[in-house]
Amino acid sequence: MLLDTNILLRTIQPAHPHHVLATDAAAKLRWLGIVAQVRPQNIVELWAVATRPAAQNGLGLSPERAATEVGKLLYFCKLLPDNPRIHPIWESLVVEHRVSGKPTHDARIVAAMKSHGLTNILTFNGADFTRFPGITVVHPSDLVRKSLGYDILGK
Repeated sequence: MLLDTNILLRTIQPAHPHHVLATDAAAKLRWLGIVAQVRPQNIVELWAVATRPAAQNGLGLSPERAATEVGKLLYFCKLLPDNPRIHPIWESLVVEHRVSGKPTHDARIVAAMKSHGLTNILTFNGADFTRFPGITVVHPSDLVRKSLGYDILGK
């Protein structure tokens, strides 16, 4: 299962309201024997937000602290390499689904997933990926609830 950047960011923000849910979901993946996977793009996006000043919607971490956090994440996650198949898949996705603007980054994540044979992404922003067939969006609360074997929402 690929972890979206928003999951990674929440795991390194103890004061964020989604921190516990993100870390619980990551722990459930390990408990279920599912390998959490990330892309170089996720690490770059995390670094950009982590080192950007808080006044500019970042976390304000030093590069040294960001490097420590990335190291921790890569200890628990498999880093999937870039490969030459990503670009043509991405190009096909953005043309076929008429993607423009910021969502082009999400299309690249989907292209990378497809190039590695992945179909599941753990994210807080499922709407970013629902336009792409063959991709299953998993919200952290769904993963935590289902892996416990019951539905706490009564659904």
